[in-house]
Order: sequence, then C-alpha cells, then structure tokens
Amino acid sequence: MNLFRRPTPSLDDLILDAPRDDLSSECLMPTVARPPHVFVSGEGSWLSDSDDRAYLDFSQGGAANSLGHSSPEVLSALAEQMHVLINPGIGVYNRAQLNLVDRLCHHTGSDQAYLLNSGAEACEAAIKLARKWGQLHRGGAHHIITASGGCHGRSLAAMAASAGSRDNRFEPQLPGFSHVPFNDLTALHAAVDAQTVAILLEPIQGAAGVIPATEQYLKGVERLCRELGILLILDEVQTGIGRCGSLLVEEQYGVRADIITLGKGLGGGVPLAALLARGKACCFEVGELEGTHHGNALMAAAGIAVLDAVLESGFLEHVRESGLYMGEGLSRVAYRYDHGQLRGNGLMWGLTLSDDSADAVVKAALHEGLILTAPQPNCVRFTPALNVSKSHIDEMLQRLGRAFARVRTAQLQCRKGIAV
Repeated sequence: MNLFRRPTPSLDDLILDAPRDDLSSECLMPTVARPPHVFVSGEGSWLSDSDDRAYLDFSQGGAANSLGHSSPEVLSALAEQMHVLINPGIGVYNRAQLNLVDRLCHHTGSDQAYLLNSGAEACEAAIKLARKWGQLHRGGAHHIITASGGCHGRSLAAMAASAGSRDNRFEPQLPGFSHVPFNDLTALHAAVDAQTVAILLEPIQGAAGVIPATEQYLKGVERLCRELGILLILDEVQTGIGRCGSLLVEEQYGVRADIITLGKGLGGGVPLAALLARGKACCFEVGELEGTHHGNALMAAAGIAVLDAVLESGFLEHVRESGLYMGEGLSRVAYRYDHGQLRGNGLMWGLTLSDDSADAVVKAALHEGLILTAPQPNCVRFTPALNVSKSHIDEMLQRLGRAFARVRTAQLQCRKGIAV
C-alpha cells in the first residue's frame, strides 16, 4: 500500500477548485471601505473593471503608481529580474539591492539606506533608529514629537506617532510620543525636554488634507533641532520620489533632515520603501533591523526602474509643469462650484470643499469614470501618475465638474424633499 498516494479528488473538490466568475468580498476582512467594482486591468492613467468599463485614475493607489498602471519600465525590470533572482534572503547581498541603495544615497546626499516593504515599516525603522541614536548620544532619550494631523502609517508605533483621526487606535497606545499643532514653532519648542530625541514631520501632511508646512516653519524646525542637539526626521513617503517636482521635497524647503522615510512611489506600484540616514544618525548595528523581504532583488529592481525614470532629463520639469497646469484647472472648477482652498505641490493636490461632501464627490466621480480619494470629509485628493498628460488632466477636470454637478443636484433635491 502506498501511504503517500494522493486520493482521487471528488466532484465537490473539483468544483471548489474551479475558476469562479461569481467572486464576492465575503471572505475579505472589511478593513477598508470599497465600492463594489472589481478592477481587472490597468494601463497608464486608466483602470478597467470586470464589466470592461474604463476609469481615469487620479489616485493611482494612493500615489504608489508613480509611473502609472503597468508601466513598461517597471514591467520590464520585474520580468528581467524574475528570470535571474527574486529573493536570495536577508542574510546575503544582491546586486539590485546594492544598486538601489547606492543610487538613493548618491542622489539624496545620504550616507546610508535600507530597503523595506512599506512606508509604515520605514517610519517604524526611523523611530528605532532615532531611539538607538538617543541611547548613544543623548543619555537614553527616546521621546519623539510629531504634529497634529500627521499620519505615519498604521502599525502600532506608527499609529502612536500619528495624530490624525482614527476610529479605533487599538488602545493602549505605545508610549514615547507627543503631538503639537502643525506649523506652530512655538508649541514645538515648548514640547521639547531632556527626553526628546527627535521631531518627526511630514513636510506636506497628506491624510490631513494635503497641508504643506510653511517654509518659515520647516526651516525653524531644522534650526531648533540643530540648536538643541536632536534629530529631524522627515516622512517623505508621500512627497518623495518626484511627487512634488523634486526628488525630495526637502530640497524645495532648503532643509536637510537627519533621517528620511520613503515609500509609495518608490516601487512604482510594488511594495518597496526606504530608510535614509545621514551623519551620526547612521548608527544601526548588525541584528537591529531586518525582515524576510527587506531588500529583495525583485522589488529593488522595480525601484531602480522608477528612480531611473524620475531622474531622466526633463521628467521632474514635466511634473512641475503638469502640477501647475492641474492646479490652475482645479482652481477654475472649484470656483465654478463654490468650493474652497486648493493646497498642494507638484502632482499632489487637496481641494477643500464648501461642506463635508467629499465621500459623495468621490462616489459621484466614480459614476463619471474618475477615481479620486477623500482624506478628510471636506477634502478631495488628487495624486495622478507623475507622467500624466495634459489631455488626461483636461479629461479629469471635465469629469470632476460633472461629479460636482451631480452632488449639487442631489443636495438640492434632498433640501426639497425629493427622493434621490
């Protein structure tokens, strides 16, 4: 008798394993609110659903698809790397890993870099690095000050560092963090004490509604850190890798952080992030930071392709020009429908609405074949592919106008008591 002989599958087994056309979301944990559409393909600025309807995507996976959906550069790099080496393990070097960290350090003026899977992981690593630095250089100081409205990820430490609204913060929160108002240098100065090791900020707060730091504020924060001998950590997970028209947005502010976190757009749609460090902040030792997929060759190859594209002559200029063009167009549409302030930089914009109708606008936009996100109840966010064309921006503006009109009509009908 062969004890290792596989049993003959039953008819029920074959039915269960057969491809299904009636997929539902019942088995997926309901951690994110999603529309019922199932998307099956994407190319550039477009996504297509299972009904073969095309949607203009001005979210791009929350700014992750920096070169658009299924970009030829990323696909080619992944395909080539898959045939050579995918993940040799954290305990050995691989060529793609070394290539990417070398380029990141060279082009950002950093001394060391480490590759991870997500922006939240990068922020966690930055917190660890700052606390290690505090052990070595500040008598064990570990306290980190962040800004109200900030969002640094959804792991436990990153959530503790964040001060944005969360329905469930999974109490108790991790200790060692405090939050002060954003763009308030006086409050920040008052919060620093002997246990403070670092100040962690987003130069432009994405989840808060695309709120930029003022130049005076960010330069003041850097000066404060230098005077008090503490670290400046900039979370550039959203703003980095060309999103705002420069490789890092710190360049535009004229500041220099000790530690920088990158994510989202670095992988061009695949899970990739990076931790950058400069000077004495480079203090990790063997065994203090590792992960099974950290620096794997496949994801690093995608990062190289993205970085090469972003650094190509004229690319960042295109981002800046397209950003100005989109900003002007959004301002016109906002004025036409009596909405509020437009904030942003490059190809990262947030439009404040005249009321808390952002979710309704996003839903109406989807009906018009346009994908947007709403980071706040009164704010709609726009993060298209960095290589977006002006014709696609024009098309977005037309669809956005129709979405605003649809929401306005629904609101008027509700006021008149007409069923919608």
